Formats: sequence, C-alpha cells, structure tokens
Amino acid sequence: MSASITPVILCGGSGTRLWPLSRDNYPKQLLALGRERTLVQQTLMRAAHVAGDTAIEIICGEEHRFQIAEQLRLLDGVSANIILEPVGRNTAPAIALAALRAAPETLLLVMPSDHVIDDVDRFGDAVEAGKALAQAGSLVTFGLVADRAETGYGYIRSGEPLEGGFRIARFVEKPDRQTAEEFVASGAYLWNSGIFLFRADAYLAELSANEPTIVEDCREALAGLRADLDFLRLDESAFSRCKSVAVDRAVMERTARAAVVPLECDWCDLGSFESLWEFSRHRADGDGNVVTGDVYQRESRDNFIEAQHRLVAAVGVEGLTIVETADAVLVADRGRSQEVRALVEQLSAEGRDEVVNHRRIYRPWGYYETIDVGDGFLVKHLQVNPQASLSLQYHEHRAEHWVVVAGTAHVRRGDDEFDLMANESTYIPLGSQHRLSNVGDAPLHLVEVQTGESLSEDDIVRLDDTYGRK
Repeated sequence: MSASITPVILCGGSGTRLWPLSRDNYPKQLLALGRERTLVQQTLMRAAHVAGDTAIEIICGEEHRFQIAEQLRLLDGVSANIILEPVGRNTAPAIALAALRAAPETLLLVMPSDHVIDDVDRFGDAVEAGKALAQAGSLVTFGLVADRAETGYGYIRSGEPLEGGFRIARFVEKPDRQTAEEFVASGAYLWNSGIFLFRADAYLAELSANEPTIVEDCREALAGLRADLDFLRLDESAFSRCKSVAVDRAVMERTARAAVVPLECDWCDLGSFESLWEFSRHRADGDGNVVTGDVYQRESRDNFIEAQHRLVAAVGVEGLTIVETADAVLVADRGRSQEVRALVEQLSAEGRDEVVNHRRIYRPWGYYETIDVGDGFLVKHLQVNPQASLSLQYHEHRAEHWVVVAGTAHVRRGDDEFDLMANESTYIPLGSQHRLSNVGDAPLHLVEVQTGESLSEDDIVRLDDTYGRK
C-alpha cells in the first residue's frame, strides 16, 4: 500500500532580496508579484493538488502568524495546521518538527512557500516519480535543468541512475558566475529547487546521526505543544536551544542516501529582481520592459519597473530595476540584484524602519496605514475586517478622533456603546477605555487622527484582546 504524503510548507524568510516590495514583517511569500494569488497561496494549492485532503503542516514565525492564517482562510477546501516557531532556527529543525509529528512511514513533501511552479500537473508527475525512491529510504530532492548561469541558486551534479532519478554526486551552493557558466556548459548539473520528499523516519535517522541535539530539542519542544486560537505553539525554551542549520548542511550534503528527481516544468524561487524579470518576460513589452503600475517609459529596454503609489517615468535607461513603494524607491542595475541584500543589511544596521515595515501595517483585525505625521499629530487610515474587533484598550499619552469613511463601526467608549455610519465621527479622550468593532459584512474604513505627546504604538494598554496579544 502506498504511503500517504503530508506536505510541509516552510514559511520563514526575512524579505531582503526583493526589498522594498518585501520587508521583515511582510516577506516575499505574502506577495502576489503579478499573479492572482500570493506565493504562499499558490504553494498551498499546489500541496493540496498533490496530497488531496491530507492536512498540510505549515511552519512559520510568530510575527507572521495572523498573515499566514488569513492567506489560508481565503482558500476554499485547503486545511492546514500552523505551527509557530518562537524563534527562527532554519530549515532542518522546522522539518524535524513535522517529521516527529508524522507516522514513521509518512512521506513528507517539503516545500518553501515562496516558489512559483505554473504546471501543477508536471509537478505532481515529478512527485509521483520520486515516491518509490523515498519509500525505499532515499532522501529525494528535485532538480531543474540549469539553462543559464544563475549565481543565486544551488547546483546538484547527478550521479548514477536510479529508478525515477539519480544518485547525487555533489552539491554546490551558489557558485560565482564563471563556475556557474561552466556548470551550465557541462550539462551535468541541475538547479537545486529546495523541494524534498522523504520518509519521516528516514529523515529523523539521518538528522539524528549528524545533529542529534536538534532531534532531542525538537522532541522536547513538541512535548509542550499547546493550541492557541488557530495555531500550535511549541515549548519556547526547548526550541530556542535548538541549533540553527539548513537541511542541506545538516542532512542532504552528509547522507549517502541523497537522490535527485528531475523536475521538468517552469520553476522559479523569485530570489532576486533578475529572476523576477526573467520569469515575467512573457508579459514584457516589445523592448523587454516588465512594467507594473503607472509607468511611462521612452527609448528604454530590458527594465523591471514597478510603481505602487505614483507615476514613474523612465527615459533612455537599460537593464535597470526600478521599484517605487509608499516609503522607499529602489534603483539598481538589474544584473546586480543579488546585492540588494547587502544594501538592506546596511539599512538595518542603521535602524531604518523601512527594512521592517511597509507604511501599511497588517494586524489580525485588518490593517492601518500612516497618511501623515507631524509635531504632536499622526493621521492613519484603518481598515477593519468584517466581524473583527480591535482590543479593549486605553492610551496614557494620546487622544484619538475617528471619522468613519465606509461601513458601520460599533464603538465602546467608557460606559457608552454606539454605532457610527459613514460621515459620522467620535472623540476618544486620553485615558478612556475604548474598543472599535466592525459589525457589518463589508470592510470598515475610517480615518484616525491621534494627538498627544507620544504617538508610539507602544502607548497601548490592552485590557482584553480577541487574538491573545499582550
């Protein structure tokens, strides 16, 4: 009898290589990047296509939990368990959590949440081809024909043929351009997709042989597992002790049972603006420009240009990445897009909030977006999702004015409760307990004007919260 497949989706990531589109608090997998659905939604649907009704295991960070849950909620017929990592510990421990929760013979299909694979049927064919190898104890990864010298990908050299695939002779992690060109010319190397298929017990056996403390710490972390709303929380102390290491280094590069199955379909991990431009060339104009938003260009070629909030005009430029967001603009040589990470590291070292947040900040109840800020005042646009509520709270240093733009707001202010319709407003004095709720079936939009000596998000004292936040 064929073993069941449990998809494991890894939802970590810090959003550095596609900055300023992605941020620490809004990583790449939450972006749609010109598609109808976000990358994590595409991954969830791909997993459901391969595994059917089997519940998916999602491993994600504490800071992204509500965003991932919302992505899942928007998909009909896809069920998943969301396991929260209290701290990031890379991919080897994350996979160990799923393996320890599964029956020993279960096949784990491990997928990053930020890849694009358009041909789902061919992906399913590759997984099917790898099942016999995985059931026999091989640790399978999937490789793609390297058709260009890409320095942002890992490479695999195929060895002796196996049923459905090949033994892996060598892993190479992100070579320089000359080496990558040699690999492509040889025809003997595949790109490492970072997608894996193996039995839960086979993975744990190899991980235990190489990094035994990871298995011990993950087992202890799962012993303290508890439910919290839609999430599963680990024992924080145990998991924090866990060694941080990637699955490639902990297992795949050290095992004698590594195998690769060719994945014959369009694939991209969209790890840079160069790869995003390459993957989007089907919608390029006659001069090779991939354009999104309000963009005008003259005598320009082979550019990636995205405008999110205002007009972007380009004249006589070639091979550039130009990305405009509400609070940052990136202009870069498209061929040097791997260096965006170094730029982000510099910004982070200087404490720039643009690395962490967009101007639009997502919360479990919806989002807020800063419109204007000045000495003693801050103006925000809030969207509250249908039937959602903010926490019961008060502020020690600021007052607030609310003006409803669309929808129906239910307001609790001190001992009073009342509804506000569009074009109606209210005032929340400093120190007054209050709560804002959307009692309607459509999103609630309002403008909030804060006034006071401190306008920080730290000036929130929560008395009751639907989402369990402190």
